[in-house]
Amino acid sequence: MSDTTQILHEPWPSLSRQREGFAFGMWCFLGSEVLFFGGLFISYAVYRTLYPHAFEIASHETNIFYGSINTALLLTSSFIMTIALHASQGRMRRMLVFCLILTAAFGLAFLLVKGLEYADDLHKNLLPGPNFALKPDETRLFFALYWVMTGVHAIHLSVGIALTGSLALLVLSRRLATQSPAVEAIGLYWHFVDTVWIVLFALIYLPGRP
Repeated sequence: MSDTTQILHEPWPSLSRQREGFAFGMWCFLGSEVLFFGGLFISYAVYRTLYPHAFEIASHETNIFYGSINTALLLTSSFIMTIALHASQGRMRRMLVFCLILTAAFGLAFLLVKGLEYADDLHKNLLPGPNFALKPDETRLFFALYWVMTGVHAIHLSVGIALTGSLALLVLSRRLATQSPAVEAIGLYWHFVDTVWIVLFALIYLPGRP
């Protein structure tokens, strides 16, 4: 069985059409995700404009150490995913599998650090509710958005980890060709999730800090 036969699947008449179809589908999906996160970012911008002092106070209570570690982890994972894409194009199966597994591992490390940060937040009573630790009351808006935005991002990252790990297993077992368009599609998704985190890092951890 040739590489072309392994990669090309029905109903696509050619590899170029198949790749265009995969890319178009993923970009449409990512466009809907941009609209979803865009709504959250606009909500944040509106409330931050209305209550700048409260948001500055709340931002100072976020743990920039954990946030910086997670930013470094995801930036590194994006670099590794880029290497995986080049390995896919170069038909380097072992390198591709290694990079996909390593990318997923960095994603898991991110979730571990995020779990530690969440535990620290709970310990400091930073979950909006009757025992919320900060004043004025508008600081609750910041942390309500914090929990929603970072929680939704963590769900998206978990999906990315599952997709990347599954892709690595399929390529390793030779049930999926090294040059499959699925590698590019999942790579796009991973870079999107990483980009969202960079925006979240700037919005959540940096306001009011020198």
